[in-house]
Amino acid sequence: MGGFAEFYVAYGFWVWVAIAAAVLAVEVSTGSGWLLWPAASAAAVAFVSLITRNPALEIGLFAVLTIATTLAARRFWPRTASDSKDINDNVARLVGHRGRVATAFVGGAGRVMVDGKEWAAESEDGGVLEIESVVEVVGLSAGTRLRVRSIH
Repeated sequence: MGGFAEFYVAYGFWVWVAIAAAVLAVEVSTGSGWLLWPAASAAAVAFVSLITRNPALEIGLFAVLTIATTLAARRFWPRTASDSKDINDNVARLVGHRGRVATAFVGGAGRVMVDGKEWAAESEDGGVLEIESVVEVVGLSAGTRLRVRSIH
């Protein structure tokens, strides 16, 4: 028997735990979501290796589990919907949030408080909004100006 084969027979559980840890470390550093399932599959195979001690069966099980869990996760895992391509875009993330009018709107423009910050805004319909009116951010205008509508 070769060196790795002897090592695997003696420490198969730890080989699979090391594979799971390595794949999980890559997943954590990239954040892609694709490697979470192979890491979990390797961890599951680690426990199976305590019973079987059959490398061919364990590798096959790892492959099947990885494919099945990845496909299932892509099918059933909730997707995050965002209009913004950049998660660091502080303005685009405000769409859908509610706030209050900070200064009365004149000519369809004014200022609103959303998430504890004051933003330049314009009303969706160009109407007048009174101070303390509740508004919802419905989009963005020029630059960082929010487009809002009144919530009745």
